[in-house]
Amino acid sequence: MDEDARRRHSSSFGAAATAYAEHRPDYAHAALRWALEPAPGVRVLDLGAGTGKLTATLAEVSDDVTAVEPDPAMLAELRRTLPDVRALAGSAEAIPLPDSSVDAVVAGNAMHWFDMAVAGPEIARVLAPGGVLAGLWNVVDDRVDWVAGLAAVSGSAAIGPRDTPASWRVATARMHLPKTGEARFGSPEQAEFPHGQRRTADSLVATLATRAGMLVMPERERTEALDRIRAYLASRPETADGEFTLPMLTCVLRVRRR
Repeated sequence: MDEDARRRHSSSFGAAATAYAEHRPDYAHAALRWALEPAPGVRVLDLGAGTGKLTATLAEVSDDVTAVEPDPAMLAELRRTLPDVRALAGSAEAIPLPDSSVDAVVAGNAMHWFDMAVAGPEIARVLAPGGVLAGLWNVVDDRVDWVAGLAAVSGSAAIGPRDTPASWRVATARMHLPKTGEARFGSPEQAEFPHGQRRTADSLVATLATRAGMLVMPERERTEALDRIRAYLASRPETADGEFTLPMLTCVLRVRRR
């Protein structure tokens, strides 16, 4: 994806902030515990926090959480739902915090939108020595037959790069982190944790409609894609009637600041 497309996709969520907050899943608690385990303290920054899906879980495990989000609509939703959390306007490329002020920086389904050539040194700046940078992604488990079929029907706009376990491992392994300069990161680690989300066919369609690729799609194409997904779900015994669990994994990329 070129830089213009990356910016267009990353800025698409604000118009769907309420739907994003309602339909996007939370994150596996075991994944968050693993992400934070090496951190030297409890000061945590949720970077690109969106509507606070990850922030809410962080607030359960730490009394010192700061959320930073660039989109005004997403930030307003976060502040509405989590009024006790410190929430600031800012971005990964311009973090509104002092040097060495946090012990961990986490990003939930957001790190792939960062310009890491700029964000990497900026994240290193706000991290204390030995601090942790961790990206968490919720992916669908396409090792399950009906989920693999859903991915094929949905197309890459709805279930694309980083949205299945194998593609996530490849995509995140190539993510840029600073290797030179005063603040360096060590070798990245990857881990995967079972997760799931209770859905109906309608609510799963609504969830997929909040994906960036769907949000920037022309309206007619978007309607046709969502209709295909809805028809597929109606055709499968696992999803045709009532609630079901969407099999997922919370995948984590973890690296320490030296």
